[in-house]
Amino acid sequence: MAKLIVVTREGEEREIEGQAGFSVMEVIRDGGIDEILALCGGCCSCATCHVHVDPAFADKLPPIGPDEDDLLDSTSDRDAFSRLSCQLPFGPAFDGMRVRIAAED
Repeated sequence: MAKLIVVTREGEEREIEGQAGFSVMEVIRDGGIDEILALCGGCCSCATCHVHVDPAFADKLPPIGPDEDDLLDSTSDRDAFSRLSCQLPFGPAFDGMRVRIAAED
């Protein structure tokens, strides 16, 4: 299994294993990190799974869609590497990817 490195809001770095075919949001949730609310369940309609992706992996991810972009505009902690974790696929190509959970709005 591939590994995802997650930095919590408190700055704790945790390494969790993720199953291919899941979203980054699902990997975080299944890894026992409860800072991601994911209120919409991964339907790209709430922005409560906002993360900041390590720049080294940003270009490997699918491009941001218009719905995701609009939702991220509503957050106060958006930066150039902001993404909704429900929209990010996970698998071997992303082994070692690091994400930081965004501040809670």
